Amino acid sequence: MGEAPAFIVDGLQNQIEFENGCGSKFKGCKTTTTIGDKSYVIGGNDESTLPVEVRIFDKATGNWVTPIVLGSKPNLCKGLSAISLNDDRILIVKKGSAPDDCILFLEVDTWFVREQKKIRGTEVVAWSKGVRGDAEKPVVISGPSGVGKGTLISMLMKEFPSMFGFSVSHTTRAPRGMEKDGVHYHFTERSIMEKEIKDGKFVEYASVHGNLYGTSIEAVEVVTDAGKRCILDIDVQGARSVKASSLEAILIFICPPSMKELETRLRSRRTETEDQILKRLQNAEVEMEQGKSSGIFDHILYNDNLDGCYESLKKLLGIDGAAAATQISAPQGIDLPADHSVSKMDNKIIINYGTPELEKASKRIVLDVSSLKGGAPGRTRGLDVYATDSFSDDLNGINQPS
Repeated sequence: MGEAPAFIVDGLQNQIEFENGCGSKFKGCKTTTTIGDKSYVIGGNDESTLPVEVRIFDKATGNWVTPIVLGSKPNLCKGLSAISLNDDRILIVKKGSAPDDCILFLEVDTWFVREQKKIRGTEVVAWSKGVRGDAEKPVVISGPSGVGKGTLISMLMKEFPSMFGFSVSHTTRAPRGMEKDGVHYHFTERSIMEKEIKDGKFVEYASVHGNLYGTSIEAVEVVTDAGKRCILDIDVQGARSVKASSLEAILIFICPPSMKELETRLRSRRTETEDQILKRLQNAEVEMEQGKSSGIFDHILYNDNLDGCYESLKKLLGIDGAAAATQISAPQGIDLPADHSVSKMDNKIIINYGTPELEKASKRIVLDVSSLKGGAPGRTRGLDVYATDSFSDDLNGINQPS
């Protein structure tokens, strides 16, 4: 991790000194970052398979706090460095890790963390994985039953199979017939899903006939990680939850040309009883009112002609004409040397490696963190990464990690 000033926490009965990121009171290698009155001690034990721990020393009270840690906890590596960003998150650079697992963020005062603190009434931090580049916004398509939104989604998936992916929902009900876990649904226990909902891992959920259904943020991220744009087929209530969440999505509401036409479509399917049809029509009236007037949706399309509606949908998504050939690239990892040091200048994180004694032999990787998006409990995207072989004027005066 390179040399760093010794860190001394005052006011403790047993004073603890941290030098080079390794604490004498705790086993293993740790690093410490101070933001305001709080010092975040981040690290783990000697065993590399154990998750990284987080502890907080509050200088205002003189007490240690063990926070609730949300998100996927990273495993310990050969070493780590920590640098605070904008007082709301800490960037972690892990040594000896895979390219897709070497940059992490510990969120300490982001929107998600503040919301979780309100819910739980205690200290909360959250992990998210750092990912290079941006991602296309997910697409939420909603509308009453029978409006044709499933058909429109199928047309998109068929014409652009490499561009779009469908998120797999979670449910607490048992599989039916030939349904496969992870394909048709993620089948899970109610207690597990309830805990994950509490942990903020679901962008939307609902109870239907005694079972929970929902879309997890991870399900959306998995599609995005594959280099595809995620499509979500959810109802108006689910769309409302998406709108209120940290997930940046394009929300599209599909309307029938009229309620009479919608009734004709529902009856032509011949899949439901009269009572079921009347119930769907009743729900559709409520959904139509909410979809048009609630301000939830960014766009409203009328499916009076399927082909015309589909062309309008493609235009909204920017894939009409020549743009249809564009394909999203899957995010790439960052291949870091096992032996490196980390420093900071403004919105740039400088990772130095090579031979420090010989300036010409020293190389560096620059992480530009000025355009970060997303975050816990999913991914922090927007990392711009580039390499340079020599010192440049704009990299002078860099700051060492706190």
